[in-house]
Amino acid sequence: MKRYLMKYCLFMLMMVLIPLSVTAQKDVRKNIRKGNKVYSEQKYSDAASFYEKAVEENPSSKEANFNLGNTLYKQKEWDSTIEQYNHFISLEQENPLEAAAGWHNIGNAMLQKKELQKSMEAYKMALRLNPQDNETRYNLATVQKMIQDEEDQQDQGEGEQEQQEQEQEQQQDQQPQQQNPQDQEQRAEQPDQPEQMSRDNARQLLQAIEQDEQQTQEKVQQIKAQEREQQAEDNKRKNKNW
Repeated sequence: MKRYLMKYCLFMLMMVLIPLSVTAQKDVRKNIRKGNKVYSEQKYSDAASFYEKAVEENPSSKEANFNLGNTLYKQKEWDSTIEQYNHFISLEQENPLEAAAGWHNIGNAMLQKKELQKSMEAYKMALRLNPQDNETRYNLATVQKMIQDEEDQQDQGEGEQEQQEQEQEQQQDQQPQQQNPQDQEQRAEQPDQPEQMSRDNARQLLQAIEQDEQQTQEKVQQIKAQEREQQAEDNKRKNKNW
């Protein structure tokens, strides 16, 4: 009797829960359809409200979670978008193509945030799950080109900076060395050095010296001659007195 009663209770509980589950699923589908309608009308805030209601009613609804990520992306809420797509990927364990779509959209959101490395990794994850996705392959090539351009610009900037530093050093080397005041004072106290004598000046000076010597010798000879004449006169006088 007890076993029969227990089975009866379980049966009645299932009879009650099944209609509730069916009703909940209908509400989820209803909110998703409403969300899709206003999404197509570009009313993204309204669409997000419908998708959020669907997620509240069924948190494991892959479609509601994915579409909610789309509305967040359209509203440029990048961090919330990435979080929502990550949640969708955690739910999608059966269909790799759907998971690849989530990774693709994460790559787009990362690109909007200028996080190029993370964007590139997300696109790579998408291609691992769906190697035939040409759109993801194109986006991956684009972000790789952007990364390469940034690295080239950085290298070029470092090269230009190094060149500017070298030019500044060269300019400093070419500038005249400034004397400190002490050196200038010491140099001012030193006597002027005699100028170097040219050959012509030296010859003229020698000629002048030689001329002076000759004139001196002539004067000496004249004096001696006068002395001899005076001596001769004196001798004559003495002879006359004898």
